[in-house]
Amino acid sequence: MSEPLRDLPRDGDRAFRSLDLVVRRRLNGLLQGDRSGMRLGAGSEPEEVVRYRPGEDDVRRMDWNVTARTGDAHVWRPLAEHELDTWVLVDETPSMDFGTALSEKRDVAALVAASVGLLTDGPGNRVGVAHLTPKGLEWDAPLPGRVSARRTLRSVAGAARAERQVDPTTLGEAVGALERRHRRPGLRVVVSDFVDPEGAHERPFAWEPALRRLSARHDVVVIEVLDPRELELPDLGLVVLRDPESGRAREVHTSPTVRRRYAELASAHRAAVADAVRAVGAGHVVVRTDSDWVRDLARYILSRRRTRRVDRRAR
Repeated sequence: MSEPLRDLPRDGDRAFRSLDLVVRRRLNGLLQGDRSGMRLGAGSEPEEVVRYRPGEDDVRRMDWNVTARTGDAHVWRPLAEHELDTWVLVDETPSMDFGTALSEKRDVAALVAASVGLLTDGPGNRVGVAHLTPKGLEWDAPLPGRVSARRTLRSVAGAARAERQVDPTTLGEAVGALERRHRRPGLRVVVSDFVDPEGAHERPFAWEPALRRLSARHDVVVIEVLDPRELELPDLGLVVLRDPESGRAREVHTSPTVRRRYAELASAHRAAVADAVRAVGAGHVVVRTDSDWVRDLARYILSRRRTRRVDRRAR
């Protein structure tokens, strides 16, 4: 896992080969059988049982257990299976150019976005990437998963850090643009640190309405990228802290009181983000620059599969 993290700033192709090996060894197969359509239609996965209609329903889909219990003929209808349409929104604003552990948040976000391409790679599937940069929102056309993953790592490895703009596109505006531009139901992944340029740390967040609209139409997964120094301050005495979003700097003495208050506010912010994501009906994964993000992603995928099995059995 650490090799692609080290290689990404220098060589996107080498990072892709390393990431491909990691995904094949540790994540390959976790999404098999996890993809389905969002409406009834041609497919193979049973979704609901209805009364048999002669001439309209296929007798080969007769549900004999329900038929025996009710005394009337019933058939099951499958859930339609379609090519998976995936879009990944990657936050590349100045707050992502920060890291005190294995890598910067920007690099972890790129690796996660590339992993989505590798995991969803399949016949007919396409993955598009939207980059939220200080210059605005930039779109990469949908490509097959592996091609998209390689392109993502190349673009991040070769991109220069942009200057902060006077009126940048916000995360809420970017999510709203993604919802309006690509309407076909599919998978939408938002990768960000959810650091507000204005310092907002309590609900409601400005991006919540747009994310709620996106979740109403698509299967949405939010991947939050964190660095340990965003959660607690070290005891360094007098330091100068600079806000990467606004550029403002302030001299701070990291006393026990300041460090305790900082940790409390950081924890409250993370909890508020988690509550907001849960409230809009999206999945939530937290990855860190000082931990194994592949393991965290695998845990979420496995939990997602178990939850869907339970829901399907309940129906």
